[in-house]
Amino acid sequence: MKHRALVLLPWLLAANAAVADDARRSGLQFMGPALQALQRDDGQNPAMLWVQDGEQLWRAPTGPGGKRCADCHGDAPRSMAGVAARYPAWDAARGGALNLAGRINACRQQHQQAAPLPTEHADLLALSAYLGLQSRGQPVSPPADAGLVALRKQGQVLWQQRLGQINLACLHCHDQRAGQRLGGAVIPQGHATGYPTYRLEWQGLGSLQRRLRGCVVGVRAEPWAADAPEWLALEAWLAQRAAGMPVETPAVRP
Repeated sequence: MKHRALVLLPWLLAANAAVADDARRSGLQFMGPALQALQRDDGQNPAMLWVQDGEQLWRAPTGPGGKRCADCHGDAPRSMAGVAARYPAWDAARGGALNLAGRINACRQQHQQAAPLPTEHADLLALSAYLGLQSRGQPVSPPADAGLVALRKQGQVLWQQRLGQINLACLHCHDQRAGQRLGGAVIPQGHATGYPTYRLEWQGLGSLQRRLRGCVVGVRAEPWAADAPEWLALEAWLAQRAAGMPVETPAVRP
């Protein structure tokens, strides 16, 4: 992959400039130099292993008809540039919102007659990472679809809602205490600009839902079911909250 040879990424410089005039900071900016360097160097970033798998899956025959993603969409670096930055998006035909993984699964079912993949399935993460890479450096651009307004509002309410035995809301850490330390780790602002993300804690790639689930469990609350609408609502709110910040997929985090 020609983009994998990149070492010091010009998009990162643009990222810093793009948010220099507001108070928002990517999780990358809360990390130490070693982890920042790990994300910046495509030859060292472990998430690029999933990106490689995603590129192969993009061209692989899938389903009973052997249809490939590339048969419809062609060359991903050209046809998919900026696409991931616009999710979650409203699907008028389905009458509901889809995140990027949901769109991949919808295409699998509708066009490849293949079964949908679970949220943390390696193939779904790989395809999501590969498509996310095509938007790297572009601004998060939540669509203006009217159907997303209520979903974002629901996500904002959940962001502000106290949960669990510890009785904390997302905003108590990521809005009010960002930059402070919790358990020895710096609390980031919680901008979801780099998912799927490779976390050292996981020793692997994971979705935004996995990270959100970890936070819910962290405040000793019962997480919602994997297909619960709350996850998508939070994702839609986080996309709005990060609007204009550069996509970093695939990111690296502690």
